[in-house]
Amino acid sequence: MSLESLQDLWLTYQSTVAFIGLNGLLALSVYTTLSCGQLSLAQAAFMAIGAYASAILTFHSGLPFAVNLAAATLLPALVAVPLGLPVLRLKGVFLAIATIGFGEVVRIFFVNLDYTNGALGLTAVPQRTSIWMIYAALSAALFVLWRIRGSRAGYALEAIREDEPAARTMGIHAARYKLAMLALGASFAGLAGALEAHYTYMVSPSTYSFTRVVDMLVYAVVGGTSVFYGPVVGATFLTALPEILREISARVGLAPGPLRLFVNGAVLLLVILFLPEGISSLPRRVRAWLRSRREAHAA
Repeated sequence: MSLESLQDLWLTYQSTVAFIGLNGLLALSVYTTLSCGQLSLAQAAFMAIGAYASAILTFHSGLPFAVNLAAATLLPALVAVPLGLPVLRLKGVFLAIATIGFGEVVRIFFVNLDYTNGALGLTAVPQRTSIWMIYAALSAALFVLWRIRGSRAGYALEAIREDEPAARTMGIHAARYKLAMLALGASFAGLAGALEAHYTYMVSPSTYSFTRVVDMLVYAVVGGTSVFYGPVVGATFLTALPEILREISARVGLAPGPLRLFVNGAVLLLVILFLPEGISSLPRRVRAWLRSRREAHAA
C-alpha cells in the first residue's frame, strides 16, 4: 500500500478513531458508578456541563485550552457532589430514574438559556482538540482506574458492589466511596464533553439527550464491567462497527441503516445471553476452553 493510500485511509477514518477514544472515555464514566453497584444515568448531563463550560471559557475568557479542559473536568465533579448526597441513597431503578431526571433538567436548562443560544447551541467552537489529546485523556482515565483496582479503595468498591450491608458492617463508608466514584465519573464525562465540543466545532443540547446515555451504557455492558478496561473494548467495537457495516453494505448493495440496527441489536442480545461479562471476557473464556480440551485429551 502506497503512502498516498495510507493518507487517504487515515483521512477517511480519522473521525472514527477520534470517537473511539471519546466513547471509550464516556463508557468509563458509566463504569465508575457500576464498579460500586450503582447505575447512574446522569453522564450526558455531566458531559453537557463540561462541554458548555469549556466552550464559554474559550469564547469569553481567553484562558489557555488546558485551563479550560481542567475547568470542564472539575465543574461536573463539583456538581456531582450535591447531586449524589440525596440520590445515592436510592437503589436500583429508583437511582436510575432520579439521575435520568437530573439529566433532563440540565438539558432543558441549556435549551432555555439565552446565554448559550438556547436550542441552537453554540457554533463555531474553535477546534482545539487533537486525537493525541483524546487518547492522552483516555490513557489517564485508564491509569486512574488501574491504580484504584488493586488499592484498598478498589477492594472496598468490590465489597460494596457485592454486598453493601456487609461492607458497612466491616467498617467501609459506602456512601463516601459511592459519592467519590460518581464525582470521578462526572469528571470523565465532562472532559469527554469538552474534548468533543472542540473537535466537532459545536455544542448542542440535543447531543446530550437520554439516547446518548443509553449508548454509553451499552458500550460498558457489551465490553464488560468485570474489568476496568472492558468498557473501552465495548466502545471500540461498537464505534467501529458502523464503519464495518457501511463497507459491507456498499459491497453487497444493501442500505446501511437497517443492517446497522439489526446487527447492533443482535450483538447486544448475544453478549447478554452468552457473554454476560462482556466481550472483554472472551479471551479468558477461550483460554479456559483450550485448557479443558488439553486436559481432556491428556486424560
